[in-house]
Amino acid sequence: MAEVRKAACPLNCWDSCGFHVTVENNRVTKVDGDPSHPITKGKICGRGRMLETRTNSSERLLYPLKKVNGNFVQISWEQALDEIAAKLTGIKEKYRTTAVLHSHDYANNGILKNLDQRFFNCYGGVTELYGSLCWGAGIEAQKWDFGNAWSHEPDDISNSKNIIIWGRNVARTNMHFYEKLVEAKKHGAKLYVIDPLYNATAKIADEHITIKPGMDGLLAAGIIKELLRLGLEDRVFIEQYTHGFADVVRLVDSISLEKISEMTEVACEVMTTLASVYADKPAATFMGLGLQRYQNGGNTIRLIDALAAISGNIGIAGGGANYANIQVGQSFAFDELTLAHRRKHHRQFSIMKQAEEVLSATNPEIKLIVVTCGNPLTQVPDTHVVEKAFSSVPTLVVIDQFMTDTAMLADYVLPTTTAFEEEDFYYSSMYHHYVNYGPKLVSAPGEAQPDLWIWTELAKRLGFGNDFDFSRDEWFQMALKPLAEKGLTLEKLKSQHTMELPVEKIPWHDHKFQTPSGKYEFTAQQKGVQGRLTLAVPNESKWANPELAKEYPYQLLTIHPLRSNHSQNYHLLGAKLQLKVEVSQNIAEHLGLKPSDFVRVWNDRGEVNGYISILAGAHPNTINIDEGIWKRFGGSVNQLTSSRESDNRLGSTLYDCLVNLEKIN
Repeated sequence: MAEVRKAACPLNCWDSCGFHVTVENNRVTKVDGDPSHPITKGKICGRGRMLETRTNSSERLLYPLKKVNGNFVQISWEQALDEIAAKLTGIKEKYRTTAVLHSHDYANNGILKNLDQRFFNCYGGVTELYGSLCWGAGIEAQKWDFGNAWSHEPDDISNSKNIIIWGRNVARTNMHFYEKLVEAKKHGAKLYVIDPLYNATAKIADEHITIKPGMDGLLAAGIIKELLRLGLEDRVFIEQYTHGFADVVRLVDSISLEKISEMTEVACEVMTTLASVYADKPAATFMGLGLQRYQNGGNTIRLIDALAAISGNIGIAGGGANYANIQVGQSFAFDELTLAHRRKHHRQFSIMKQAEEVLSATNPEIKLIVVTCGNPLTQVPDTHVVEKAFSSVPTLVVIDQFMTDTAMLADYVLPTTTAFEEEDFYYSSMYHHYVNYGPKLVSAPGEAQPDLWIWTELAKRLGFGNDFDFSRDEWFQMALKPLAEKGLTLEKLKSQHTMELPVEKIPWHDHKFQTPSGKYEFTAQQKGVQGRLTLAVPNESKWANPELAKEYPYQLLTIHPLRSNHSQNYHLLGAKLQLKVEVSQNIAEHLGLKPSDFVRVWNDRGEVNGYISILAGAHPNTINIDEGIWKRFGGSVNQLTSSRESDNRLGSTLYDCLVNLEKIN
């Protein structure tokens, strides 16, 4: 008999939806939205619905696999765990524990997914990754400016007079915010979208401002310049609550508006208009993640933050420089979950450059890699180097639900459960401030096991099983400990299925910032010369590298796919899936391209082949290829992207990428 159960979406996504999941005969048959969820209110995206397909797929990994003479053979869990534990023990005895690399990303968002860190810390400390492929430059930038990266709660948009969506297609990545934009417009708010692509969000805007990719910070500087020329700045906020404003004045005085217009490819009068928009408070800015995936990415976010601050839109209802909302995740007791103090040794590799660092590592060399919650062969930039590095180590262990591009290289593949086959709770540090409970709904197929079970069994073999000797409820209570005194308990979460977290709904309303000065810092005091704002441009641009731009004249974007959370669903979308190369109208006209033409896209890092689609309204000389496409479908697009780090070393430069293109006859 069919039963509808409340559950939660595990995807690393803005919306973190509540679910109604239909279960029949120990099988998930349908995934719908939960109408009672305070934010998502019964509406979910296609990626969420596909969790049913993902759970029931015949391609699921069912048993532990070991590669023998180049082929995978099924082995028992006992053999797999014994052999992996023996390798970890041998490495610890012969080398240091940092000869192990833990390559981790955020494919799923359960609180207990963080226990992999506890395992490696109790083991003695391994080589870990720092930074983020996704949003790291922007997080670090806002920490320099505000002391933290917090956003206004979703309903505050009803207080906004003007709304600026900057480099973010919320219709594709944040559907419930899109609905709020539509509602805000009905109540008189004006919507401005700044984006190189004429996307679905731009289509509902009062004005779409198209911009040269990577030049968003310069545009913000131009708007600041006009704010100051017109005397529209908020002098009270600047003089009482900020540090380093004189440095901003010197910066914008060092360049003409006409030069900014030339470089951004945005008309001067548009910057003048936007200055008036920002001065007409409250004006809320919502930044996307793509605009900080450049060499100048941190500086870009900081200049947009500065624009919001100078116009007086910080700490007021309906305002904000909204990028991330990591105060949500800061509600939980991660230190107690992960036991960082148990590390005896510690080494860090950049997540962007992990492949190069594996290949060059000494004292000790990397002897074993464990991959959790990720697919580096598809998602990490400069795919050829990643493949070389992950193939070079003596042992590669991958924990996953499917035979991904990365798993294909592994020596051991361990099958893990989906969200409906284990109990956890979920949240997002990107948008709303509710935590959602996800119960176990069905049994896992074959011998698939939760990640926590795998870590517990390995811990027993390595002599620290007591550190994992907790029930699931005890783990949850450990994570929720900081909230218990506020009445936010595990019992309440389980009974209600969603729970509001105690966050600042209007960040910085008291003008008390978490910076060293206690003020908003236009110039980050503790960062020296690096803490000053600049007029930096992307590394791969005609302004920084004119010779490269002559050889590779087109800017490549690699945006989030519509139907897959990064690389997770491509193998479930049908055998006829093809790599799509979306080009601006001027490229199509210049090269005589028509829809469905087969083309080659290349640079000095690699190439991909795909089929043309024409992007109406896109900025000239812009190409997009969605990220996440598996090798067997023509990907990965990261064969073209660079592993360089952003200016503050915490972010990727995935969009800082020039390419050329030609038709294949």
